[in-house]
Amino acid sequence: MPTSQPPLELWGGVECTINRVHDLFFDQLELSGHRERVAADLQLVRDLGLQTMRTPILWEHLEATQSWEFPDLLLAHMERLGIRPIVGLLHHGSGPPSTSLLDPAFPEKLAAFALKVAQRYPHVLDYTPVNEPHTTARFSALYGFWYPHERSIVSYLRALLHEIKATVLAMRAVRTVQLDARLIYTEDGGTFFSTPELRSFCIEREHRRWLGTDLLTGRVVGTHPLFSYLLGHGIDEEEILWFAANPCPPSILGLNYYVTSDRFLDHRLHLYPSHLAGGDEGSEPLVDFEAIRIRPEGIAGVQTLLTEAWQRYGIPVAITEAHLGAEPAEQRRWLREVWQHSQAARLTGVDVRAVTVWALLGSSNWCNLCTSDTGTYEPGVFDLSSGVPVPTPLASLVSELAHGDADLLPPDQTLDSPAHGWWHQPSRIVMHPSGDNPPPEEPDSLMTRPNGHPDQQPAPQVLTC
Repeated sequence: MPTSQPPLELWGGVECTINRVHDLFFDQLELSGHRERVAADLQLVRDLGLQTMRTPILWEHLEATQSWEFPDLLLAHMERLGIRPIVGLLHHGSGPPSTSLLDPAFPEKLAAFALKVAQRYPHVLDYTPVNEPHTTARFSALYGFWYPHERSIVSYLRALLHEIKATVLAMRAVRTVQLDARLIYTEDGGTFFSTPELRSFCIEREHRRWLGTDLLTGRVVGTHPLFSYLLGHGIDEEEILWFAANPCPPSILGLNYYVTSDRFLDHRLHLYPSHLAGGDEGSEPLVDFEAIRIRPEGIAGVQTLLTEAWQRYGIPVAITEAHLGAEPAEQRRWLREVWQHSQAARLTGVDVRAVTVWALLGSSNWCNLCTSDTGTYEPGVFDLSSGVPVPTPLASLVSELAHGDADLLPPDQTLDSPAHGWWHQPSRIVMHPSGDNPPPEEPDSLMTRPNGHPDQQPAPQVLTC
C-alpha cells in the first residue's frame, strides 16, 4: 500500500430516512427511538471505536418541529465524545410540505436551510446536503413510490437536476460561514448488466447512474453522452450548462453499495412473472432484475466499483453505506468483504478513505421501500427488538475494524470467510441465463423493486410485508 495514504477509516451511520408517501412522512429516527436515547446511543457508538458518523440534521424534522433541541444535543454529545459529524440535510426526502423535488425553488429553499445549519454549528466541516440524489429522484419521480409520485423520465431528470443544484447552492451557502467546509457526496453504486439484445438500454442506464456526479463535477457539456438526451426531454441548454459553469466537485465521493445494488436487464419476458416487466416507465421491453440472482459471475463488487469511480473522477472515494439485512454471520461476512475489497483497491493506488458501517441501529420497513409502516424491523450492529440497543455479533467485528485489529486476526472460515456468503453460493441463482428453466413456482417471492436500496435477505427468499 502506498505510504502516502492514511489508514483506511471505519465510519458509522444510523438509518435516518425521512421519506414522504402522499401526506405521510415516515421517519426512521422516530421508529428507532434514537432521538430519545441520543446520549446513550452515541456512547455505544464511541465504545465501538467509531470516530466519524454520518449525522442527520434533516430539513423535514426541523421544519415540522421548529426546534433545534435534537441537533443541539446530538452535536454536543458528539463533540464531547470526540466523534466527527458528517451532517446530512436530506435523506431520501423531498423536503417539508411547502416544497418537493419538482419545485423550481427547491434548490434555493434547501440552500436557505443549509445556511441556518451552518450558522448554528459553524464548527461542522463535512456535509452531505442530499443523500443519493439519483436513487431519490428515481423512487420519487420515475417509479412513483415516494412523493411527488410521478412516473416519467422527464420528472425524474427534473428532480435529479434540482437535487444537484440544491447540493451546489447548499455548499455555497455553508461556505459563507465555514470556508473550509467539505462536500461528502453520496450516491448509489450499483452497476448494470444485460443480455446482448438490451445493450443499448444498459449503456443508457450506465450513463444515467453517473449523471448526478457528472453534473456536480461540471462534465455535462455538449459532448457528454446524455447532453442530447437531456435536451430531448425538455431540459433547457442554459439549465444544463449552469452546472458546467458552477462545478462543485466533492472532497470525497461516497458510494452506497449493497449485495442487490447491481441490476440485470433481461429481454426474455416469458421467463418472469408479468408484473416484473416494463422497466422504468412501465413500457420498456425488459425486466430489471437483481444481478446477484441471475448473473453467474455475480456482482461487480466493491473493488471494481471504487476503481471505476476513482478512474472516472480522480476524487477520493469511500463506501458510505455497507449493510446486509440477514443473520449476523452473513452480516459479518459482507462487512469483512467490503473492508477487504476496499483495502485491495488501495493496494492498486485507488484513494479509498473509508468504509461506513450503516444502519447501526437497524432499519424499519425497507422490505416495502418505506411506503407504509408494517412494523418490519431488521437489526444492524445493534438489535432494538427488546426496546433497547443490544450488540449483535456484528459489533465485535466493527470494533476490531475500528481499532485496526481485524487484519491481525486469523480468518474464521465458519463465520467470516467471504467465500461462504450466500451471494457466492450457487443457490443464489433463481433465474438461469440459459433460459432453459421454467418460470419460478412462487413469483410473488421475486424481487419487485428497482435498483438502489436494500433487499438484503438471503437468496432466494425475499421478505414481503
